[in-house]
Amino acid sequence: MAAAGALERSFVELSGAERERPRHFREFTVCSIGTANAVAGAVKYSESAGGFYYVESGKLFSVTRNRFIHWKTSGDTLELMEESLDINLLNNAIRLKFQNCSVLPGGVYVSETQNRVIILMLTNQTVHRLLLPHPSRMYRSELVVDSQMQSIFTDIGKVDFTDPCNYQLIPAVPGISPNSTASTAWLSSDGEALFALPCASGGIFVLKLPPYDIPGMVSVVELKQSSVMQRLLTGWMPTAIRGDQSPSDRPLSLAVHCVEHDAFIFALCQDHKLRMWSYKEQMCLMVADMLEYVPVKKDLRLTAGTGHKLRLAYSPTMGLYLGIYMHAPKRGQFCIFQLVSTESNRYSLDHISSLFTSQETLIDFALTSTDIWALWHDAENQTVVKYINFEHNVAGQWNPVFMQPLPEEEIVIRDDQDPREMYLQSLFTPGQFTNEALCKALQIFCRGTERNLDLSWSELKKEVTLAVENELQGSVTEYEFSQEEFRNLQQEFWCKFYACCLQYQEALSHPLALHLNPHTNMVCLLKKGYLSFLIPSSLVDHLYLLPYENLLTEDETTISDDVDIARDVICLIKCLRLIEESVTVDMSVIMEMSCYNLQSPEKAAEQILEDMITIDVENVMEDICSKLQEIRNPIHAIGLLIREMDYETEVEMEKGFNPAQPLNIRMNLTQLYGSNTAGYIVCRGVHKIASTRFLICRDLLILQQLLMRLGDAVIWGTGQLFQAQQDLLHRTAPLLLSYYLIKWGSECLATDVPLDTLESNLQHLSVLELTDSGALMANRFVSSPQTIVELFFQEVARKHIISHLFSQPKAPLSQTGLNWPEMITAITSYLLQLLWPSNPGCLFLECLMGNCQYVQLQDYIQLLHPWCQVNVGSCRFMLGRCYLVTGEGQKVLRLLDVIGLPELVIQLATSAITEAGDDWKSQATLRTCIFKHHLDLGHNSQAYEALTQIPDSSRQLDCLRQLVVVLCERSQLQDLVEFPYVNLHNEVVGIIESRARAVDLMTHNYYELLYAFHIYRHNYRKAGTVMFEYGMRLGREVRTLRGLEKQGNCYLAALNCLRLIRPEYAWIVQPVSGAVYDRPGASPKRNHDGECTAAPTNRQIEILELEDLEKECSLARIRLTLAQHDPSAVAVAGSSSAEEMVTLLVQAGLFDTAISLCQTFKLPLTPVFEGLAFKCIKLQFGGEAAQAEAWAWLAANQLSSVITTKESSATDEAWRLLSTYLERYKVQNNLYHHCVINKLLSHGVPLPNWLINSYKFPLSATAPMVWLPYSSIDQLLQALGENSANSHNIALSQKILDKLEDYQQKVDKATRDLLYRRTL
Repeated sequence: MAAAGALERSFVELSGAERERPRHFREFTVCSIGTANAVAGAVKYSESAGGFYYVESGKLFSVTRNRFIHWKTSGDTLELMEESLDINLLNNAIRLKFQNCSVLPGGVYVSETQNRVIILMLTNQTVHRLLLPHPSRMYRSELVVDSQMQSIFTDIGKVDFTDPCNYQLIPAVPGISPNSTASTAWLSSDGEALFALPCASGGIFVLKLPPYDIPGMVSVVELKQSSVMQRLLTGWMPTAIRGDQSPSDRPLSLAVHCVEHDAFIFALCQDHKLRMWSYKEQMCLMVADMLEYVPVKKDLRLTAGTGHKLRLAYSPTMGLYLGIYMHAPKRGQFCIFQLVSTESNRYSLDHISSLFTSQETLIDFALTSTDIWALWHDAENQTVVKYINFEHNVAGQWNPVFMQPLPEEEIVIRDDQDPREMYLQSLFTPGQFTNEALCKALQIFCRGTERNLDLSWSELKKEVTLAVENELQGSVTEYEFSQEEFRNLQQEFWCKFYACCLQYQEALSHPLALHLNPHTNMVCLLKKGYLSFLIPSSLVDHLYLLPYENLLTEDETTISDDVDIARDVICLIKCLRLIEESVTVDMSVIMEMSCYNLQSPEKAAEQILEDMITIDVENVMEDICSKLQEIRNPIHAIGLLIREMDYETEVEMEKGFNPAQPLNIRMNLTQLYGSNTAGYIVCRGVHKIASTRFLICRDLLILQQLLMRLGDAVIWGTGQLFQAQQDLLHRTAPLLLSYYLIKWGSECLATDVPLDTLESNLQHLSVLELTDSGALMANRFVSSPQTIVELFFQEVARKHIISHLFSQPKAPLSQTGLNWPEMITAITSYLLQLLWPSNPGCLFLECLMGNCQYVQLQDYIQLLHPWCQVNVGSCRFMLGRCYLVTGEGQKVLRLLDVIGLPELVIQLATSAITEAGDDWKSQATLRTCIFKHHLDLGHNSQAYEALTQIPDSSRQLDCLRQLVVVLCERSQLQDLVEFPYVNLHNEVVGIIESRARAVDLMTHNYYELLYAFHIYRHNYRKAGTVMFEYGMRLGREVRTLRGLEKQGNCYLAALNCLRLIRPEYAWIVQPVSGAVYDRPGASPKRNHDGECTAAPTNRQIEILELEDLEKECSLARIRLTLAQHDPSAVAVAGSSSAEEMVTLLVQAGLFDTAISLCQTFKLPLTPVFEGLAFKCIKLQFGGEAAQAEAWAWLAANQLSSVITTKESSATDEAWRLLSTYLERYKVQNNLYHHCVINKLLSHGVPLPNWLINSYKFPLSATAPMVWLPYSSIDQLLQALGENSANSHNIALSQKILDKLEDYQQKVDKATRDLLYRRTL
């Protein structure tokens, strides 16, 4: 926006109300001789206010720079206050009570001479002159370097108010007009005090007091037109005005302009005429009828004027300007004239401009040589302030002043919020209520109770809480009621007190007058209870705050030289205004809470948009979309707005004043805008900007979410949506968060910190060699309720900003004059730069740390950390400092851990151990921390030493577990094994066992570690037990060849361990089933605490001796042999028993190995012979494939010689192998022959001759015959006999036997019959 700085279009009101104790007025009673008989309160005037600026208040090197006086009148009371924006004035407030008199509204006039300040005061009966020393005479040097100084009111106690030289009764003749409040007063060049008042008989009379240091008489001069002129004038006037009760020339408003040795008195009278008098000549020099400049004047000419006002403005170059306000019902008009003089003392008015307004009640207006500033009350009793350049304006359009609104009438409290906390927050948030309003409300609320109202902000908060709670408790008559009833009652009382505060705040906010300093262009608004300042608003804020209808007439040239860009920006602002008007309180809270809770602003904006669309009953979205269509280049317009609001800079502001400047200039500049009032106004300005722009950014985010929802084809044009989403959206969110953070800091109150605490803090920081920063210094007592931004501005930022301002090429030093709008704009802009989170430099954070604002500093960094990555190291350091000071050492250690500084963590924790003393919890925490970081650094011995000193057994066990795991992962097993583990032996064994049973066997070596652990300590039985368990689990859980190999090695290791023990001790306990799992990879069973469940206690303990381990070793070798021969058997071989292994070996054809296993475990060879017989049968009837396959398993068995010629087949070799086994393994009763024959016959295979021969050969004549079940019936009977437990089987078997017996008898009979026939 090229023209953004060229013209500031609007102003913003900032309250200058103090939050500290109410201003302390020293009271004095002014008694005047001759007024004792007057009836007090007989005359009642409205309240009024006014101000005085020192002539040199705008000069850079003046003692009276930025210094002014303002006052308020009410009844018989006059309150006078002296203010300075540079230094804090002491004893600067007095209250004068005029006995039996009422102060005239506007009846206070201040003049200054070289040595004195003279205050002229008028009441309805007296005039007074108050002589005070001039500030330039109160100090020995013009160079003021103190932060506070005495006011001109300091020695007012020495003033004699009864001195007749300085007061005078208003004479009864000619007498003051009873119905007029007009007056003026001035100081002549000779030092005389002159008071002009409306005369009871019409015209003006002037009362003159002689110079205070020269004896003289009081004189009265009546300024009245000649009778001829009077008749000529009254002949034109209606009788109503001409009546004796209301002289036509009675002044409604008076003003004076001093020229050399004369004074021109201007009177705007009720006959609508302006009269100009020469006091020296005592004659009327000019009469001008103001109705000639009023378009509609017929009605006005018939009535007496009321509400007309007159103001003067003098410019050495342009001369004297007169501002006339002509009041008419429901309308008003300003007429601006320039006084023109000709030869022979003739004067006339040159009409410059007429400006019209529809505001109803004009309270006050001020005139400069270029502008009119006006203060109204509108029909709704709202304060309205506007200004206009009376020569250069667009169609008479007034520029607005955005007034500070009153606090919200109602506080919305959600169910999850505490009513007391919410009301206290609303009452004591900076910028909401004044101390005086709260004190008055407290006094009324606690009627009948004596309370000290000279309270600080924090004390007042406690008193308010106590008062409301006491009222609440006093109203409770029942002993028991529900929580909801109590909440409702609580809310009722707090609402009552809040309403009372609101009533007083509204009363104190009633405007009384404008105070304008033409030397600095500073405009103040004098209110009943406080003073407020008007500061210019930037173009962005101006456009956003401007009422929607005013945007239609906004001058586009003030936005940009490019008309298209200007129109786009205005359309964009219109869209934002439509969004702002549609955002409800609940929606606004969503974004606020999103920022506070460190959540995504983009998502919050998306949620708000969804809610807006849901409740859109007035088609606002349609209006917004319609306005968007009018924007030619949305991306450029939004980007322009973002750039205007972004205070990010790459260069840090230089520190300190320019040493090339003379010392007196540098010393003088150190006080510029150094008062509490100035600091408050500057920071309120920053808060206003941050609050407004937070809303702008919020609405921008919502608008961008809407644009993305509409799609690129509708609004953006081809290919621009991606850019909008990735660039603009992600630029707007940090902007919003930055303004939120500044807004938060502008509302966050600083903590009271005594000076000795600050100095102690400085000493601690000096150890770190950080005191070269200007932000780290022992400052004065931090007074509550200063905000942390105010603290920063007053203690650090102001000096940096002022030095930066006056080191620029176009610095104000070249002009030696101060322009308030320019200065306040520049200062707030630079302060925003210093506060901007993403800018280099940490002055703000350093200031908070240097001033012991540690809680606020923590909160600030927490809000800053997630999204801003600038100055991360400094933030972490300061956060660590906060934790140390607030006693949160553990957080410091965690912070150093996050940063990655374990050596510092160890050093800090070691130092802290001595401070912890007997606090075993802290000791445990610190030693745990030392252990952890020694372990991280690879300091294994130191880590173990720290572990042994941890007093908390639970933490010690956790650390021991961590030590085991970490050293295992690092393969630093020697350290782990060799540590002594004094009083921790069982624990470490338990940890390793637990880990061994919980993790994968092939990737972790905890069993081997535990084996080494026991071997190192010569506990061979434990070592053997561990390896045996390891082998068992490998067999069950690791179904691989590698697992079987490791299983064999484990059993060998276990066997070796037992062989190292004396025979009587060479045994181990069979590992319980809790350590061996039924399915591969299964995790151990755990209880609710996560610990492995114990094995059942009722299980019988099984002892394994050396022989048992030898058998297991043999079995393991055989498993491996099987797996190597037949890989498909790996899945089942590992956990198979000896009996199961025999079956597997037979199936694989490893008959020699199966026989060896049977012999080792003393098992019968029957399965071997049956299996081999079956293979022979299969080969007997199999094809070539079966023959080829058989050679592999035949070769695995040790035959005397394997014949592979054409004459010998695999079948022959298999029969030969069976024959060999039958000959080699003979048993009693030829059991194996029997099982082979049984197998062959059961499959219907004829018995080989060699088998029959070998079976018959050993039988003797006396040997019993053997029944061989070779038929199906035989096999059925055998099966039924083996399952004789079932009665049905017994009955069936008996039935079959009976049938067989019957059959055999019949066969026998038939055989006998057949043989008999053959013998015949």
